[in-house]
Amino acid sequence: MKDTITLPFPYVHIDFELNIDESNSRYRSWVKDIDAYKNIKDLMPEYSIDKEKQRALIGDKYYELYTTGDKTGYNVIFIENPYINNAGQVDSNILVGLLMLDNYAEIQEDMDEIRQPHFMAIIERKITDYFNNYGGLLRKFEKDKFLFVLNKDMLPVLKENKFSIAEQIGKIEMGNKTPATLSIGIGMNGKTVNEDMAFARGALDLALGRGGNQIVIKEDEERYSFIGGDGSEISKNSKVRARVKAYGLVELILSASDVMVMGHKNPDLDSLGSAAGIFAISRFYDKKCHIVLNKVTSSIRNLYDRLCNDGRYEDVFVDSETAQSMLRRRTLLIVVDTHRAALTECPELIERTKKLVLFDHHRKCADAIENCSLTYHESYASSTSEMVTEMLMYIKGVRLTRTEIEGLLAGITLDTKNFAFKTGIKTFEAAAYLKKNGADTMSVRRLFKNSLGEYLARSDTVRSAEMIYGNMALSVLHQQVDNPVLLIAQTADELLNLEGIEASFVLCESEGVVNISARSLGKINVQKLMEKLGGGGHQAGAAAQLKDVTIAQAIEIIKETIEQYIEENN
Repeated sequence: MKDTITLPFPYVHIDFELNIDESNSRYRSWVKDIDAYKNIKDLMPEYSIDKEKQRALIGDKYYELYTTGDKTGYNVIFIENPYINNAGQVDSNILVGLLMLDNYAEIQEDMDEIRQPHFMAIIERKITDYFNNYGGLLRKFEKDKFLFVLNKDMLPVLKENKFSIAEQIGKIEMGNKTPATLSIGIGMNGKTVNEDMAFARGALDLALGRGGNQIVIKEDEERYSFIGGDGSEISKNSKVRARVKAYGLVELILSASDVMVMGHKNPDLDSLGSAAGIFAISRFYDKKCHIVLNKVTSSIRNLYDRLCNDGRYEDVFVDSETAQSMLRRRTLLIVVDTHRAALTECPELIERTKKLVLFDHHRKCADAIENCSLTYHESYASSTSEMVTEMLMYIKGVRLTRTEIEGLLAGITLDTKNFAFKTGIKTFEAAAYLKKNGADTMSVRRLFKNSLGEYLARSDTVRSAEMIYGNMALSVLHQQVDNPVLLIAQTADELLNLEGIEASFVLCESEGVVNISARSLGKINVQKLMEKLGGGGHQAGAAAQLKDVTIAQAIEIIKETIEQYIEENN
Protein backbone atom coordinates (compact mmCIF):
# COMPACT_ATOMS: atom_id res chain seq x y z
CA MET A 1 0.00 0.00 0.00
CA LYS A 2 1.30 3.44 -0.84
CA ASP A 3 1.37 6.33 1.64
CA THR A 4 -1.10 9.18 1.24
CA ILE A 5 -1.18 12.85 2.09
CA THR A 6 0.02 13.27 5.66
CA LEU A 7 -2.86 13.52 8.15
CA PRO A 8 -2.72 13.82 11.95
CA PHE A 9 -5.29 10.97 12.18
CA PRO A 10 -5.38 7.34 11.05
CA TYR A 11 -6.75 7.22 7.50
CA VAL A 12 -7.73 4.50 5.00
CA HIS A 13 -9.19 4.40 1.56
CA ILE A 14 -11.62 1.58 0.81
CA ASP A 15 -13.02 0.37 -2.50
CA PHE A 16 -16.69 -0.30 -3.20
CA GLU A 17 -16.33 -3.80 -1.67
CA LEU A 18 -15.00 -2.13 1.51
CA ASN A 19 -11.51 -3.58 1.02
CA ILE A 20 -8.71 -1.37 2.38
CA ASP A 21 -6.49 -0.46 -0.58
CA GLU A 22 -4.69 2.58 0.82
CA SER A 23 -3.65 3.91 4.25
CA ASN A 24 -1.31 6.40 5.86
CA SER A 25 1.57 5.90 8.27
CA ARG A 26 -0.59 6.89 11.26
CA TYR A 27 -2.95 4.03 10.51
CA ARG A 28 -0.13 1.52 9.92
CA SER A 29 1.60 2.40 13.18
CA TRP A 30 -1.75 2.19 14.96
CA VAL A 31 -2.88 -1.17 13.49
CA LYS A 32 0.11 -3.50 13.94
CA ASP A 33 -1.22 -6.53 12.05
CA ILE A 34 -2.19 -4.96 8.71
CA ASP A 35 -2.81 -8.31 7.00
CA ALA A 36 -5.48 -9.26 9.57
CA TYR A 37 -7.64 -6.30 8.52
CA LYS A 38 -7.88 -6.35 4.74
CA ASN A 39 -11.55 -5.31 4.84
CA ILE A 40 -12.80 -2.49 7.06
CA LYS A 41 -15.48 -4.81 8.44
CA ASP A 42 -12.68 -6.96 9.88
CA LEU A 43 -11.73 -3.93 11.95
CA MET A 44 -15.24 -2.67 12.58
CA PRO A 45 -18.05 -5.21 11.90
CA GLU A 46 -20.85 -2.60 12.19
CA TYR A 47 -19.31 -0.17 9.69
CA SER A 48 -21.73 1.32 7.14
CA ILE A 49 -20.87 3.49 4.14
CA ASP A 50 -24.31 5.12 4.45
CA LYS A 51 -23.32 6.96 7.63
CA GLU A 52 -21.12 9.99 7.21
CA LYS A 53 -20.29 9.90 10.93
CA GLN A 54 -20.34 6.85 13.22
CA ARG A 55 -18.78 5.64 16.44
CA ALA A 56 -16.68 2.49 16.89
CA LEU A 57 -14.92 0.68 19.73
CA ILE A 58 -11.55 -0.45 18.40
CA GLY A 59 -9.41 -2.19 20.98
CA ASP A 60 -10.12 -0.42 24.25
CA LYS A 61 -10.78 3.05 22.78
CA TYR A 62 -13.71 4.76 21.08
CA TYR A 63 -13.28 6.50 17.72
CA GLU A 64 -15.43 8.80 15.62
CA LEU A 65 -15.34 7.65 11.98
CA TYR A 66 -15.93 10.16 9.19
CA THR A 67 -16.60 8.79 5.68
CA THR A 68 -16.62 10.66 2.38
CA GLY A 69 -16.94 9.19 -1.11
CA ASP A 70 -14.84 9.62 -4.25
CA LYS A 71 -14.69 8.06 -7.74
CA THR A 72 -12.74 5.01 -6.59
CA GLY A 73 -14.37 4.29 -3.23
CA TYR A 74 -14.47 5.97 0.18
CA ASN A 75 -12.12 7.91 2.44
CA VAL A 76 -12.34 7.04 6.15
CA ILE A 77 -10.74 9.05 8.95
CA PHE A 78 -10.49 7.74 12.55
CA ILE A 79 -10.53 10.35 15.34
CA GLU A 80 -10.10 9.14 18.90
CA ASN A 81 -12.66 10.50 21.40
CA PRO A 82 -11.21 10.18 24.92
CA TYR A 83 -14.45 11.50 26.46
CA ILE A 84 -16.50 8.40 25.63
CA ASN A 85 -16.86 6.04 28.58
CA ASN A 86 -17.14 2.24 28.65
CA ALA A 87 -20.89 2.45 28.06
CA GLY A 88 -20.28 4.26 24.77
CA GLN A 89 -21.57 7.59 26.08
CA VAL A 90 -19.77 10.92 26.01
CA ASP A 91 -18.14 11.40 29.41
CA SER A 92 -17.77 15.16 29.47
CA ASN A 93 -16.95 16.70 32.82
CA ILE A 94 -18.98 19.88 32.34
CA LEU A 95 -22.59 20.98 32.66
CA VAL A 96 -24.31 23.85 30.87
CA GLY A 97 -26.88 26.07 32.58
CA LEU A 98 -29.25 28.91 31.74
CA LEU A 99 -30.40 31.35 34.41
CA MET A 100 -33.34 33.71 33.96
CA LEU A 101 -34.88 36.36 36.17
CA ASP A 102 -38.55 35.33 36.11
CA ASN A 103 -40.18 38.62 36.97
CA TYR A 104 -37.74 41.10 35.44
CA ALA A 105 -40.46 43.06 33.62
CA GLU A 106 -42.75 43.22 36.66
CA ILE A 107 -39.95 44.54 38.89
CA GLN A 108 -39.03 47.18 36.31
CA GLU A 109 -42.65 48.35 36.23
CA ASP A 110 -43.10 48.78 39.99
CA MET A 111 -39.67 50.28 40.79
CA ASP A 112 -38.51 53.89 40.51
CA GLU A 113 -36.63 54.35 37.26
CA ILE A 114 -33.61 55.84 39.00
CA ARG A 115 -33.13 52.71 41.12
CA GLN A 116 -33.42 50.15 38.34
CA PRO A 117 -29.77 50.21 37.10
CA HIS A 118 -28.43 49.92 40.66
CA PHE A 119 -30.83 47.08 41.45
CA MET A 120 -29.79 45.10 38.37
CA ALA A 121 -26.10 45.79 39.07
CA ILE A 122 -26.46 44.23 42.54
CA ILE A 123 -28.21 41.18 41.08
CA GLU A 124 -25.56 40.70 38.40
CA ARG A 125 -22.74 41.03 40.94
CA LYS A 126 -24.30 38.43 43.24
CA ILE A 127 -24.86 35.99 40.37
CA THR A 128 -21.32 36.52 39.07
CA ASP A 129 -19.74 36.06 42.51
CA TYR A 130 -21.82 32.95 43.17
CA PHE A 131 -20.68 31.08 40.05
CA ASN A 132 -17.09 32.40 40.23
CA ASN A 133 -16.84 30.85 43.71
CA TYR A 134 -17.52 27.46 42.12
CA GLY A 135 -15.01 27.97 39.32
CA GLY A 136 -17.68 28.51 36.70
CA LEU A 137 -17.83 30.56 33.53
CA LEU A 138 -20.74 33.05 33.41
CA ARG A 139 -21.89 35.27 30.56
CA LYS A 140 -24.93 37.57 30.33
CA PHE A 141 -26.50 37.32 26.87
CA GLU A 142 -29.83 39.13 27.40
CA LYS A 143 -31.07 41.72 29.88
CA ASP A 144 -32.53 38.98 32.11
CA LYS A 145 -30.67 35.82 31.01
CA PHE A 146 -27.29 34.31 31.81
CA LEU A 147 -25.33 31.34 30.48
CA PHE A 148 -22.97 29.44 32.78
CA VAL A 149 -20.66 26.44 32.46
CA LEU A 150 -19.52 24.47 35.50
CA ASN A 151 -17.54 21.38 36.35
CA LYS A 152 -19.99 18.53 37.07
CA ASP A 153 -18.21 17.87 40.36
CA MET A 154 -19.75 21.09 41.67
CA LEU A 155 -23.34 19.93 41.18
CA PRO A 156 -23.61 17.94 44.47
CA VAL A 157 -22.37 21.03 46.35
CA LEU A 158 -24.94 23.26 44.60
CA LYS A 159 -27.69 20.76 45.38
CA GLU A 160 -26.68 20.61 49.01
CA ASN A 161 -27.03 24.37 49.47
CA LYS A 162 -30.19 24.25 47.28
CA PHE A 163 -28.74 26.82 44.87
CA SER A 164 -28.63 29.52 47.54
CA ILE A 165 -28.29 32.19 44.85
CA ALA A 166 -32.10 32.08 44.49
CA GLU A 167 -32.54 32.98 48.16
CA GLN A 168 -29.86 35.69 47.94
CA ILE A 169 -31.60 37.34 45.00
CA GLY A 170 -34.98 37.20 46.75
CA LYS A 171 -33.62 39.13 49.75
CA ILE A 172 -32.54 42.18 47.71
CA GLU A 173 -34.79 45.14 48.54
CA MET A 174 -34.51 48.49 46.79
CA GLY A 175 -38.09 49.69 46.66
CA ASN A 176 -39.33 46.70 44.65
CA LYS A 177 -42.83 45.66 45.70
CA THR A 178 -42.21 42.01 44.86
CA PRO A 179 -39.00 40.05 45.47
CA ALA A 180 -36.91 39.08 42.47
CA THR A 181 -37.07 35.39 41.58
CA LEU A 182 -35.03 33.31 39.20
CA SER A 183 -35.23 29.99 37.40
CA ILE A 184 -32.32 27.81 36.32
CA GLY A 185 -32.22 25.08 33.69
CA ILE A 186 -29.21 22.74 33.65
CA GLY A 187 -28.25 20.24 30.95
CA MET A 188 -25.62 17.52 31.27
CA ASN A 189 -24.51 14.09 30.01
CA GLY A 190 -25.42 14.90 26.43
CA LYS A 191 -23.44 13.49 23.50
CA THR A 192 -22.09 16.96 22.75
CA VAL A 193 -21.95 20.35 24.43
CA ASN A 194 -24.63 21.47 21.96
CA GLU A 195 -26.90 18.70 23.26
CA ASP A 196 -26.18 19.82 26.84
CA MET A 197 -27.27 23.30 25.78
CA ALA A 198 -30.48 21.89 24.28
CA PHE A 199 -31.10 20.01 27.55
CA ALA A 200 -30.59 23.27 29.47
CA ARG A 201 -33.11 25.10 27.27
CA GLY A 202 -35.66 22.35 27.78
CA ALA A 203 -35.04 22.35 31.53
CA LEU A 204 -35.49 26.15 31.72
CA ASP A 205 -38.72 25.96 29.71
CA LEU A 206 -39.97 23.30 32.11
CA ALA A 207 -39.02 25.43 35.14
CA LEU A 208 -40.94 28.41 33.73
CA GLY A 209 -43.88 26.17 32.79
CA ARG A 210 -44.05 25.00 36.41
CA GLY A 211 -44.42 28.56 37.69
CA GLY A 212 -40.79 29.68 37.81
CA ASN A 213 -38.70 30.31 40.92
CA GLN A 214 -37.07 26.88 40.74
CA ILE A 215 -34.18 24.83 39.36
CA VAL A 216 -34.65 21.99 36.89
CA ILE A 217 -31.78 19.64 36.00
CA LYS A 218 -31.97 17.44 32.91
CA GLU A 219 -29.45 14.69 33.48
CA ASP A 220 -30.12 12.79 30.23
CA GLU A 221 -32.82 12.45 27.58
CA GLU A 222 -35.43 11.23 30.09
CA ARG A 223 -34.47 12.09 33.68
CA TYR A 224 -35.26 15.40 35.38
CA SER A 225 -34.68 16.53 38.95
CA PHE A 226 -36.30 19.57 40.60
CA ILE A 227 -35.15 21.95 43.32
CA GLY A 228 -37.36 24.69 44.78
CA GLY A 229 -40.70 25.60 43.27
CA ASP A 230 -42.51 25.86 46.61
CA GLY A 231 -43.51 29.49 46.11
CA SER A 232 -46.62 30.71 44.35
CA GLU A 233 -46.68 30.95 40.57
CA ILE A 234 -45.39 34.21 39.18
CA SER A 235 -48.39 36.25 38.07
CA LYS A 236 -47.95 38.17 34.82
CA ASN A 237 -50.53 40.85 34.14
CA SER A 238 -49.47 41.64 30.58
CA LYS A 239 -52.32 41.19 28.11
CA VAL A 240 -50.07 41.06 25.06
CA ARG A 241 -49.56 37.30 25.31
CA ALA A 242 -53.29 36.53 25.32
CA ARG A 243 -53.86 38.82 22.35
CA VAL A 244 -51.04 37.21 20.33
CA LYS A 245 -52.32 33.71 21.13
CA ALA A 246 -55.85 34.72 20.15
CA TYR A 247 -54.65 35.95 16.75
CA GLY A 248 -52.57 32.80 16.29
CA LEU A 249 -55.56 30.59 17.13
CA VAL A 250 -57.78 32.38 14.62
CA GLU A 251 -55.17 31.96 11.85
CA LEU A 252 -54.90 28.22 12.54
CA ILE A 253 -58.67 27.77 12.62
CA LEU A 254 -59.06 29.64 9.32
CA SER A 255 -56.45 27.44 7.63
CA ALA A 256 -57.98 24.17 8.94
CA SER A 257 -60.64 22.05 7.26
CA ASP A 258 -62.29 21.33 10.62
CA VAL A 259 -61.56 21.48 14.35
CA MET A 260 -61.50 18.89 17.13
CA VAL A 261 -61.35 19.83 20.81
CA MET A 262 -60.20 17.34 23.42
CA GLY A 263 -59.88 17.64 27.20
CA HIS A 264 -58.68 15.21 29.86
CA LYS A 265 -60.14 11.93 31.04
CA ASN A 266 -62.79 12.23 33.76
CA PRO A 267 -63.62 15.74 32.48
CA ASP A 268 -64.63 18.56 34.81
CA LEU A 269 -66.38 21.88 34.27
CA ASP A 270 -63.13 23.63 33.37
CA SER A 271 -62.36 21.06 30.68
CA LEU A 272 -65.85 21.11 29.15
CA GLY A 273 -66.38 24.85 29.67
CA SER A 274 -63.15 25.77 27.86
CA ALA A 275 -63.97 23.26 25.07
CA ALA A 276 -67.35 24.97 24.61
CA GLY A 277 -65.55 28.32 24.34
CA ILE A 278 -63.30 26.96 21.56
CA PHE A 279 -66.39 25.51 19.85
CA ALA A 280 -67.97 28.99 19.83
CA ILE A 281 -64.88 30.49 18.16
CA SER A 282 -64.82 27.73 15.52
CA ARG A 283 -68.55 28.18 14.87
CA PHE A 284 -68.03 31.93 14.40
CA TYR A 285 -65.54 31.19 11.59
CA ASP A 286 -67.87 28.58 10.00
CA LYS A 287 -65.62 25.64 10.81
CA LYS A 288 -67.09 22.27 11.72
CA CYS A 289 -66.07 21.46 15.28
CA HIS A 290 -66.32 18.28 17.37
CA ILE A 291 -65.63 17.76 21.07
CA VAL A 292 -64.07 14.41 22.04
CA LEU A 293 -65.89 13.03 25.07
CA ASN A 294 -65.95 9.36 26.08
CA LYS A 295 -67.87 9.51 29.34
CA VAL A 296 -70.34 12.01 30.78
CA THR A 297 -69.51 12.09 34.49
CA SER A 298 -71.72 13.53 37.19
CA SER A 299 -69.40 16.55 37.46
CA ILE A 300 -70.29 17.73 33.93
CA ARG A 301 -73.76 16.20 33.55
CA ASN A 302 -75.66 19.45 34.17
CA LEU A 303 -73.56 21.51 31.74
CA TYR A 304 -73.53 18.70 29.16
CA ASP A 305 -77.32 18.44 29.24
CA ARG A 306 -77.70 22.20 28.79
CA LEU A 307 -75.33 22.17 25.80
CA CYS A 308 -77.13 19.21 24.21
CA ASN A 309 -80.45 21.07 24.51
CA ASP A 310 -78.91 23.71 22.23
CA GLY A 311 -79.47 22.69 18.61
CA ARG A 312 -76.02 23.91 17.64
CA TYR A 313 -74.45 21.05 19.63
CA GLU A 314 -76.22 18.29 17.72
CA ASP A 315 -73.65 15.59 16.78
CA VAL A 316 -70.84 17.72 18.26
CA PHE A 317 -69.79 15.26 20.98
CA VAL A 318 -67.95 12.17 19.67
CA ASP A 319 -66.08 9.33 21.36
CA SER A 320 -62.43 8.40 20.74
CA GLU A 321 -63.14 5.79 18.09
CA THR A 322 -65.38 8.12 16.08
CA ALA A 323 -62.90 10.99 16.44
CA GLN A 324 -60.09 8.88 14.98
CA SER A 325 -62.21 7.91 11.99
CA MET A 326 -63.08 11.58 11.38
CA LEU A 327 -59.50 12.90 11.59
CA ARG A 328 -58.34 14.44 8.31
CA ARG A 329 -55.04 15.81 7.05
CA ARG A 330 -56.04 19.44 7.70
CA THR A 331 -57.95 18.83 10.94
CA LEU A 332 -56.85 21.15 13.76
CA LEU A 333 -56.71 19.33 17.10
CA ILE A 334 -56.98 21.57 20.19
CA VAL A 335 -56.13 20.06 23.59
CA VAL A 336 -57.51 21.89 26.63
CA ASP A 337 -56.95 21.64 30.40
CA THR A 338 -54.09 19.15 30.23
CA HIS A 339 -50.64 19.04 28.65
CA ARG A 340 -49.95 15.32 29.08
CA ALA A 341 -50.91 13.04 26.20
CA ALA A 342 -51.60 10.07 28.48
CA LEU A 343 -54.29 12.04 30.34
CA THR A 344 -56.26 13.09 27.26
CA GLU A 345 -59.47 11.41 26.11
CA CYS A 346 -57.68 9.94 23.07
CA PRO A 347 -53.84 9.98 23.03
CA GLU A 348 -53.86 8.38 19.56
CA LEU A 349 -55.24 11.60 18.06
CA ILE A 350 -52.13 13.48 19.22
CA GLU A 351 -49.87 10.96 17.48
CA ARG A 352 -51.80 11.16 14.21
CA THR A 353 -52.64 14.85 13.88
CA LYS A 354 -50.64 17.22 11.69
CA LYS A 355 -51.70 20.42 13.47
CA LEU A 356 -51.93 20.63 17.25
CA VAL A 357 -52.81 23.46 19.65
CA LEU A 358 -52.42 23.26 23.42
CA PHE A 359 -54.13 25.38 26.12
CA ASP A 360 -53.43 24.53 29.76
CA HIS A 361 -52.87 26.08 33.19
CA HIS A 362 -51.36 23.19 35.17
CA ARG A 363 -47.74 23.23 36.24
CA LYS A 364 -45.68 21.72 33.46
CA CYS A 365 -44.53 18.10 33.74
CA ALA A 366 -41.55 16.45 32.09
CA ASP A 367 -43.78 14.46 29.70
CA ALA A 368 -45.52 17.51 28.24
CA ILE A 369 -46.93 17.32 24.70
CA GLU A 370 -44.43 18.75 22.21
CA ASN A 371 -44.35 19.88 18.57
CA CYS A 372 -47.46 22.06 18.85
CA SER A 373 -48.28 24.67 16.22
CA LEU A 374 -49.46 26.91 19.07
CA THR A 375 -48.97 26.54 22.82
CA TYR A 376 -50.59 28.72 25.47
CA HIS A 377 -49.43 27.20 28.75
CA GLU A 378 -49.63 29.53 31.75
CA SER A 379 -49.28 27.96 35.18
CA TYR A 380 -50.23 31.22 36.92
CA ALA A 381 -53.68 31.23 35.29
CA SER A 382 -56.52 30.07 37.51
CA SER A 383 -58.06 27.82 34.85
CA THR A 384 -58.13 27.03 31.16
CA SER A 385 -61.56 28.70 31.07
CA GLU A 386 -59.91 31.94 32.18
CA MET A 387 -57.34 31.64 29.37
CA VAL A 388 -60.01 30.97 26.73
CA THR A 389 -62.09 33.89 28.05
CA GLU A 390 -59.03 36.16 27.77
CA MET A 391 -58.64 35.22 24.12
CA LEU A 392 -62.35 35.76 23.46
CA MET A 393 -61.91 39.39 24.54
CA TYR A 394 -59.62 39.93 21.52
CA ILE A 395 -61.68 38.12 18.88
CA LYS A 396 -64.16 40.70 17.69
CA GLY A 397 -67.63 39.62 16.74
CA VAL A 398 -67.77 36.29 18.57
CA ARG A 399 -71.10 35.76 20.30
CA LEU A 400 -71.45 33.03 22.88
CA THR A 401 -74.67 31.48 24.07
CA ARG A 402 -75.62 31.94 27.71
CA THR A 403 -74.80 28.27 28.40
CA GLU A 404 -71.30 28.64 26.92
CA ILE A 405 -70.70 31.80 28.96
CA GLU A 406 -71.87 30.14 32.14
CA GLY A 407 -69.80 27.05 31.34
CA LEU A 408 -66.66 29.21 31.20
CA LEU A 409 -67.57 30.96 34.46
CA ALA A 410 -68.24 27.57 36.06
CA GLY A 411 -64.78 26.40 34.99
CA ILE A 412 -63.18 29.44 36.64
CA THR A 413 -65.33 29.03 39.77
CA LEU A 414 -64.40 25.35 40.05
CA ASP A 415 -60.63 25.71 39.76
CA THR A 416 -60.47 28.76 42.04
CA LYS A 417 -62.65 27.10 44.70
CA ASN A 418 -65.18 29.96 44.47
CA PHE A 419 -62.46 32.56 43.81
CA ALA A 420 -60.45 31.63 46.92
CA PHE A 421 -57.37 30.05 45.27
CA LYS A 422 -55.08 31.18 42.46
CA THR A 423 -57.04 34.33 41.68
CA GLY A 424 -55.23 37.21 40.01
CA ILE A 425 -56.28 40.44 38.37
CA LYS A 426 -56.97 38.66 35.09
CA THR A 427 -59.17 36.09 36.85
CA PHE A 428 -61.60 38.78 37.99
CA GLU A 429 -61.39 40.56 34.63
CA ALA A 430 -62.39 37.34 32.88
CA ALA A 431 -65.25 36.78 35.33
CA ALA A 432 -66.40 40.38 34.87
CA TYR A 433 -66.34 39.95 31.08
CA LEU A 434 -68.52 36.84 31.34
CA LYS A 435 -70.89 38.53 33.78
CA LYS A 436 -71.17 41.53 31.47
CA ASN A 437 -72.10 39.19 28.61
CA GLY A 438 -74.98 37.57 30.46
CA ALA A 439 -73.67 35.03 32.97
CA ASP A 440 -76.11 34.37 35.82
CA THR A 441 -74.26 33.37 39.01
CA MET A 442 -77.27 31.49 40.40
CA SER A 443 -77.54 29.53 37.15
CA VAL A 444 -73.80 28.75 37.38
CA ARG A 445 -74.27 27.54 40.94
CA ARG A 446 -76.85 25.00 39.77
CA LEU A 447 -74.17 23.37 37.61
CA PHE A 448 -72.42 22.27 40.83
CA LYS A 449 -75.37 20.49 42.40
CA ASN A 450 -74.74 16.95 43.74
CA SER A 451 -77.14 14.18 44.61
CA LEU A 452 -78.04 13.40 48.23
CA GLY A 453 -76.15 10.09 47.99
CA GLU A 454 -72.94 11.86 46.90
CA TYR A 455 -73.30 14.40 49.70
CA LEU A 456 -73.69 11.65 52.32
CA ALA A 457 -70.73 9.72 50.90
CA ARG A 458 -68.58 12.86 51.06
CA SER A 459 -69.70 13.54 54.65
CA ASP A 460 -68.81 9.98 55.70
CA THR A 461 -65.37 10.30 54.08
CA VAL A 462 -64.70 13.58 55.92
CA ARG A 463 -65.84 12.04 59.19
CA SER A 464 -63.50 9.04 58.83
CA ALA A 465 -60.39 11.14 58.10
CA GLU A 466 -57.30 10.62 60.26
CA MET A 467 -54.69 13.24 61.14
CA ILE A 468 -51.12 12.46 60.07
CA TYR A 469 -47.86 14.33 60.71
CA GLY A 470 -49.66 16.89 62.84
CA ASN A 471 -51.28 19.05 60.17
CA MET A 472 -52.37 16.71 57.36
CA ALA A 473 -55.56 14.69 56.90
CA LEU A 474 -55.90 11.36 55.12
CA SER A 475 -59.14 9.58 54.28
CA VAL A 476 -60.57 6.86 52.03
CA LEU A 477 -63.85 6.82 50.09
CA HIS A 478 -65.47 3.42 50.62
CA GLN A 479 -69.00 4.06 49.25
CA GLN A 480 -69.95 3.30 45.66
CA VAL A 481 -70.77 6.50 43.72
CA ASP A 482 -71.09 7.39 40.03
CA ASN A 483 -67.95 9.53 39.92
CA PRO A 484 -65.58 8.59 42.77
CA VAL A 485 -62.68 10.62 41.35
CA LEU A 486 -64.73 13.83 41.49
CA LEU A 487 -66.02 13.04 44.97
CA ILE A 488 -62.55 12.51 46.49
CA ALA A 489 -61.47 15.86 45.00
CA GLN A 490 -64.47 17.56 46.62
CA THR A 491 -63.72 15.79 49.92
CA ALA A 492 -60.09 16.89 49.84
CA ASP A 493 -61.26 20.49 49.33
CA GLU A 494 -63.72 20.21 52.20
CA LEU A 495 -61.12 18.85 54.61
CA LEU A 496 -59.10 22.05 54.18
CA ASN A 497 -61.97 23.96 55.80
CA LEU A 498 -61.26 22.23 59.09
CA GLU A 499 -59.01 23.93 61.62
CA GLY A 500 -55.44 22.67 61.87
CA ILE A 501 -55.37 20.98 58.44
CA GLU A 502 -52.80 22.34 55.97
CA ALA A 503 -53.00 19.49 53.45
CA SER A 504 -55.43 16.67 52.69
CA PHE A 505 -55.17 13.35 50.85
CA VAL A 506 -58.24 11.34 49.87
CA LEU A 507 -58.13 7.95 48.14
CA CYS A 508 -60.57 5.73 46.30
CA GLU A 509 -60.34 2.58 44.20
CA SER A 510 -61.90 2.68 40.75
CA GLU A 511 -61.52 0.24 37.85
CA GLY A 512 -58.53 -1.47 39.48
CA VAL A 513 -56.63 1.78 40.07
CA VAL A 514 -56.13 3.68 43.34
CA ASN A 515 -56.85 7.39 42.74
CA ILE A 516 -55.34 10.01 45.04
CA SER A 517 -56.57 13.59 45.31
CA ALA A 518 -54.34 16.00 47.24
CA ARG A 519 -55.06 19.56 48.34
CA SER A 520 -53.06 22.18 50.25
CA LEU A 521 -53.41 25.68 51.62
CA GLY A 522 -49.98 26.54 50.19
CA LYS A 523 -47.41 25.68 52.84
CA ILE A 524 -47.12 22.10 51.57
CA ASN A 525 -46.46 21.59 47.86
CA VAL A 526 -48.75 18.69 46.95
CA GLN A 527 -47.65 18.86 43.33
CA LYS A 528 -44.18 17.71 44.33
CA LEU A 529 -45.67 14.92 46.41
CA MET A 530 -47.90 13.68 43.61
CA GLU A 531 -45.11 13.93 41.02
CA LYS A 532 -43.13 11.44 43.09
CA LEU A 533 -46.05 9.06 42.55
CA GLY A 534 -46.26 9.71 38.80
CA GLY A 535 -48.99 12.37 38.98
CA GLY A 536 -49.00 16.16 38.90
CA GLY A 537 -51.09 19.30 39.19
CA HIS A 538 -50.59 22.51 41.13
CA GLN A 539 -48.89 23.47 44.36
CA ALA A 540 -52.30 23.64 46.07
CA GLY A 541 -54.08 20.86 44.16
CA ALA A 542 -52.73 17.70 42.58
CA ALA A 543 -53.58 14.07 41.90
CA ALA A 544 -52.01 10.72 41.08
CA GLN A 545 -52.97 7.15 40.23
CA LEU A 546 -51.34 3.99 41.57
CA LYS A 547 -51.71 0.70 39.71
CA ASP A 548 -51.40 -2.84 41.05
CA VAL A 549 -51.65 -1.80 44.71
CA THR A 550 -54.31 -2.08 47.38
CA ILE A 551 -55.73 0.87 49.32
CA ALA A 552 -53.67 -0.18 52.37
CA GLN A 553 -50.48 -0.30 50.29
CA ALA A 554 -51.28 3.06 48.71
CA ILE A 555 -51.66 4.63 52.16
CA GLU A 556 -48.21 3.36 53.17
CA ILE A 557 -46.72 4.69 49.91
CA ILE A 558 -48.26 8.12 50.53
CA LYS A 559 -46.92 8.23 54.09
CA GLU A 560 -43.42 7.25 52.94
CA THR A 561 -43.55 9.93 50.23
CA ILE A 562 -44.64 12.59 52.74
CA GLU A 563 -41.81 11.60 55.10
CA GLN A 564 -39.33 11.92 52.25
CA TYR A 565 -40.76 15.33 51.35
CA ILE A 566 -40.49 16.52 54.96
CA GLU A 567 -36.84 15.41 55.15
CA GLU A 568 -35.99 17.17 51.88
CA ASN A 569 -37.54 20.45 53.02
CA ASN A 570 -36.16 20.61 56.55
